[in-house]
Amino acid sequence: MPRAARPSLPPAPDGSRPVIDWVWIVDHLDDLAARTIQHLYLAGLAVGVGFVLSFGLALWAVRQRAVYAPITAITGVLYTIPSLAMFAALVPVTGLSIWTAQVPLILYTLLIFLRNIVAGFDAVPREVVEAADGMGYTRAQRLWRVELPLAVPLIVAGVRLASVSTIGLVTITGTLGDRFGGLGFFIFEGYRRGFPTEIFAGAVPSIALAITVDLLLVWVQRRITPWARPARRVAMVAAEAAT
Repeated sequence: MPRAARPSLPPAPDGSRPVIDWVWIVDHLDDLAARTIQHLYLAGLAVGVGFVLSFGLALWAVRQRAVYAPITAITGVLYTIPSLAMFAALVPVTGLSIWTAQVPLILYTLLIFLRNIVAGFDAVPREVVEAADGMGYTRAQRLWRVELPLAVPLIVAGVRLASVSTIGLVTITGTLGDRFGGLGFFIFEGYRRGFPTEIFAGAVPSIALAITVDLLLVWVQRRITPWARPARRVAMVAAEAAT
């Protein structure tokens, strides 16, 4: 539980007030670490569950094209619901529980994942699929050994987008109180107390987390798709030659 923040700082000799109270920051490093871990946990859980649900829906949509439009429409409507409204609507149903925090975060990832996973499978060349069938691969073997590896770049792009957006949305869970606020707890507390240091203590690490996770996922994508790098170099050379 974060310790109470001072509502304001004493004025400097010239009458101005410092924006950042570094003493407060140092005194609350343990709270910042705990809130950062909580922030990552809430975001990671939502992204993980959302990916599993979306992957199943995407496979269904790839095999049965007729369901793609309805699923996209439903997930699109869910994506447009304001986060604060969804949190407030869930409180009477689920109370101030982790479900109240997680359900909206999960729902917001579905559209992002669904579109990118389907686009990834659609990008697999048809002749590659036919070659796998000709080699005697079963549908499951073709999926895991051929289609999925080739779809990874677009799938990871969806994971990047969903992860960054979810890390930002977790700050809104601060409206549910200190139990599920993550770094957003500091932002809301800072506004409530009129204490800018606490606002920065929540906002800056949130931005840093989003950037760090995005860069980490870029690195992971390059490690698990080494075959994509030469193709990118060829495309760049061709583009430079064309100009």
